[in-house]
Amino acid sequence: MLRIALVIGLLGAVGPFAIDMYLPALPQVAADLGTSMQATQSTLSVFFAAFGISQLAYGPLSDQFGRKPPLYVGLVIFLLGTIGCAFAPTIATLLVARVIQGIGAATVMVIPRAIIRDLHTGPAATRLMATVMLVISVSPMLAPLAGSGVMAVAGWRSIFLVLGAAAAFSLALTAFALEETLPPERRVPARPRQLLAGAWRLIRDPQFLGLTFIGGFGMASFFAFLASASFVYTGEFGLSPTGFSLAFALNAIGFFGATQAAASLGERHGMGRVVRLAVTGFAGVSCLLVLVVLAGFGSLPVIILMLLAANAFLGLVIPTVAVMALDPHPDIAGLASSLGGTLQMVTGGLMIVAAGPFFDGTALPMVSAIAIAGILCWLTAQATFGRATPRVA
Repeated sequence: MLRIALVIGLLGAVGPFAIDMYLPALPQVAADLGTSMQATQSTLSVFFAAFGISQLAYGPLSDQFGRKPPLYVGLVIFLLGTIGCAFAPTIATLLVARVIQGIGAATVMVIPRAIIRDLHTGPAATRLMATVMLVISVSPMLAPLAGSGVMAVAGWRSIFLVLGAAAAFSLALTAFALEETLPPERRVPARPRQLLAGAWRLIRDPQFLGLTFIGGFGMASFFAFLASASFVYTGEFGLSPTGFSLAFALNAIGFFGATQAAASLGERHGMGRVVRLAVTGFAGVSCLLVLVVLAGFGSLPVIILMLLAANAFLGLVIPTVAVMALDPHPDIAGLASSLGGTLQMVTGGLMIVAAGPFFDGTALPMVSAIAIAGILCWLTAQATFGRATPRVA
């Protein structure tokens, strides 16, 4: 289990690296390209939109051709987009290149989840998912630091050259270290009629949609943080890019530390109960943070510690609902992973777009967006678990 977790975890880290390594550079990108904070934030939202919508293609392709071929295709597209980002002369060119990059990066979101479903179900799958997320956790903990270090030496464009090298390494990893987990006899042709039938089946499944959007609103809160944190931490609180990277890593520790407890807690108390309690904790802490900031006590240490606590609750939710949503659909795991990932990424991208007009470089709009996502996450959980106990294979 450890070997496969390491391999697919490293592959899965490519997408987060394309986000997290770039975060410390956002203020510098805005200054260098002579554009606004909102336009620079759009380089994240268009990445998320392309990242989400493109997942609809990779899942069915992986169900038909196996898990490895779509990885090759996506990683090559990601590499081309990354080169475009490195040499983008204007914000418009950068936006187009980020779209291409997001289209390619989608493959490393879909395929690892489908591979996990190929190998395990239930708490065993949650345990493997948590181990994979532990590997991926190197991204939010080290990628911003690496990005600020690279930027200090050679400017923000060099960040994308490093990401290009990571894409090349991922191609080699796919070719030589990853085994195919979907044998030919289990592959499903990606015919339009079958895809529509599978998608219709998923859309009509209230448990699948509910679990997907619980994760989607949870991830939307993190996307709102990603889009705003570098401006808030460096602007309002005066941190350097390196200081922001360290603060960002602290915020991520709570999330990825909690993912390691998700499987054991699910076995002991039931996966559904863990999600309900964790969602309540996440919504409660995020709303309390808004009140603290409104009361004038929102210092940087307080914000970091409360976000760490909120993200710890979220860390119990994300891997668990991902497994629960896919478990009842083993015959269309790739399609289910694609559709679920698309809905979640689009939800996160829309959160950035919706919160953008209210962002003024201070902490209040950021924590308010996180709290709104937390409330929506809690409401969705009440509706989902109120219907029936979610089915787990």
